[in-house]
Amino acid sequence: MANFQTKIVETDVLIVGGGMAATGAAVEAAYWAKKNGLKVTLVDKAAMDRSGAVAMGLSALNQYLGVGAGDNTVEDYVRYVRQDLMGITREDLVFDIARHVDGTVHLFEKWGLPIWKDEAGKYVHEGRWQVMINGESYKVLVAEAAKNALGTENIYERVFITEPIVENGKCVGAVGFSTRDEVFYVFKAKAVLVAAGGAVSVFRPRSVGEGLGRSWYPPFNSGSSAYMTIKAGAEMTCQEVRFIPVRFKDGYGPVGAWFLLFKAAATNAFGENYMATHADELKKYAPYGLGKPIPACLRNHLGMMDIFAGKGPLYMQTAEAIQKIAANAPDEKSAKKKLKELESEAWEDFLDMTISQAILWAAQNIEPEKVPSEIAPCEPYFIGSHSGASGAWVSGQEDLQTEATKKDYFWGYAYMTTVPGMFAAGDASGASSHKFSTGSFTEGRLAAKAACKYCVDNKAAPVVTDAVIEDFKKRTTAPMALFEQHQAYSNDPNINPNFIKPRDYMFRLQKLMDEYAGGVSSQFTTNEKLLDRGLHLLGMLKEDAAKLAAGDLNELMRCWENIHRTWQAESHIRTLQFRQETRWPGYYYRADKPGLDDANWKCFVNCKCDAKTGEWTMIKRPIHRIVE
Repeated sequence: MANFQTKIVETDVLIVGGGMAATGAAVEAAYWAKKNGLKVTLVDKAAMDRSGAVAMGLSALNQYLGVGAGDNTVEDYVRYVRQDLMGITREDLVFDIARHVDGTVHLFEKWGLPIWKDEAGKYVHEGRWQVMINGESYKVLVAEAAKNALGTENIYERVFITEPIVENGKCVGAVGFSTRDEVFYVFKAKAVLVAAGGAVSVFRPRSVGEGLGRSWYPPFNSGSSAYMTIKAGAEMTCQEVRFIPVRFKDGYGPVGAWFLLFKAAATNAFGENYMATHADELKKYAPYGLGKPIPACLRNHLGMMDIFAGKGPLYMQTAEAIQKIAANAPDEKSAKKKLKELESEAWEDFLDMTISQAILWAAQNIEPEKVPSEIAPCEPYFIGSHSGASGAWVSGQEDLQTEATKKDYFWGYAYMTTVPGMFAAGDASGASSHKFSTGSFTEGRLAAKAACKYCVDNKAAPVVTDAVIEDFKKRTTAPMALFEQHQAYSNDPNINPNFIKPRDYMFRLQKLMDEYAGGVSSQFTTNEKLLDRGLHLLGMLKEDAAKLAAGDLNELMRCWENIHRTWQAESHIRTLQFRQETRWPGYYYRADKPGLDDANWKCFVNCKCDAKTGEWTMIKRPIHRIVE
C-alpha cells in the first residue's frame, strides 16, 4: 500500500517546468532574487538536461532578428507574426520578446553554443529569422546555465506538479508528487511562473501501435500549462488555434532546412507543386493569402487540397534540390564534393534534432540525394511558442501600451495571467506566436523579472492550511488508493469494472477528439453538431476520470497527465465551437462555417472556467495594432 510522506517547501518564486522558458526564468530570477533577498525554486517532472521541446536538440535557432547588424527591425518581426497568424496576435507581447531575443542568442553563444558563421564572421541564416547551429546538446548547455544560476539545491527534478493552490483569488503555490519516491510535495509561493509546455496526445496521433509515442512535439508535454492556468481560474486565449506541422512522414523530421536552406519543392504524387497549382486559392484568404510569407496554415491548406482530392502522398523533392545545388559547382570534382557535403548536412539535420527520422530513412533505404521523401500533416498540437497560439491571456509591458491598448492588455505585472500571482511563459503564454526556443527562453526571463517584482511588492507569506493540504494529497494520490482497493477483483490489472487505467483513458480521449474535433481521420474537419456531440462524450469521460487507477508512481503520473489533457481538450472544443468561421484552414476546417469573417471574428476568442462550478465563459477581446 502506498504511504506518501508530505514535504512542504516554502519559496518566493516557484517555476513550474524545465524547458526553454523555465530555464530562461531560472537564469533571470536568480539575478533579481539575489538583489532582493528572494528564494527561487524550480520543479521539473523530468530531468532538466533533456526536458522540454528541445530535449533531442535543434539544428537552428528560429528567432534571431540581427537588429544590431541592421538585418531586421522589431517592427518587421511583429508584421511577420501578424501575417502568419492571419491577423490574430498580441503585438505588444511579440514586440517585447523580439526586442530582447537577440541578447538571448548572444548569451547562448557565450555559453558555448556552436552557431554557424560565414567567412566574414556573420551568422549563417537558414531563412530570414533562422540561424544554423550544431545543436545536439543545445538543451544540456542551457540547463547547465540555469543550474549554475539557481543552484541545484533549489531544483526539484522528477517531481510532477498536478494542481495550483489558489487562496482568496490569488495563486499561492502548487502541489505535486515525486515520480521516483512516495513523497507528496506542497510548494508555497508568493508567485508561480507556469512554463510546463504545450499539449501532445490530446488527438489520436498518426503513430499508433508499435509507433505509439512518436510525435513531432514531445509526447511528455501533456497540457499541464493549460490545466494549471485554467484550473486557477485564469482567462485563456486562442484555444482554438491548434498547430498542425507538415513534417517528414512517420519520423516527424523537420522540413525547415529543406525549404529554406536547400530550396526544395514539395509536390503531390504526380510531381505537381501544389503551391503553384493552387495559387488562386490564396485570393480567398486576402489580405493574408496575398501577403508574404504565406501563412503556415495556408501552405498546409494547399497541400491538403491535393490530399483530399486523392493526389497523395505528398513528397519533399530532396534529390532534385541536392542535384540542383551540386550542379552549380564549377567542375565535376567540385560537384561531387558538394554533393557529399549536402548529403552529410541532410543527415546531420536529423541527427541534431530528430534522430528517429534518420533511423526511419535508413530503415526504408531512403537516400535523399537519389529519391524524394514523403511528407504529411501531423496530428494537431497545442503550442503557444511555434505557429500555434494557445495559452493564457497575460499582461503586457506598460511601456508598450497606448491609451487604446492599456485597458485590454495591461494589468500591473508583465506576463501575469488574470489570476494575481500566476505568471506564464513559453507554451503557457498565448497569442504571442513564433517564439520558438530563443523567444521562449526570452519570455521566461521577462516573466521571471516581473514575478520577482511582484514578490517584492507583495511580501505577505502565503497561508495554506493543513486541511487544504490534506485534501490536495487525498485527491492527488486517489488513483493509487482506488487501484489498491479493487485490484483483487480481476486477474488482469488492466481490465476491471471498478476503474480505468490511464492508457485506456487516453485512447478514449484521442478517439473522441479525432472523430469529433477534427483530427487526422476526419481530415481536420468538424462542425457545430460534431462539436456538440464531442462535448457530450467529453463530459462522460470527465466523469470516468474519477475512476482513473494507478498501480505505481509512473501510472499515477499518467493519470494526472490525462486529466490535464482533458481540460485542454474541453477548452479547445468550446473555443472552436464559439468562433463562427474557419480562420486557419490547414489547421482546422469548420465545414458549416467555411472562410474568413473579418467583420465579426477578427478578434481574440478567450475563455475561462469556474473551477468550483465547472461553468465556462466565452469572451471576445479586441485586437489592437501597435505596429503599422
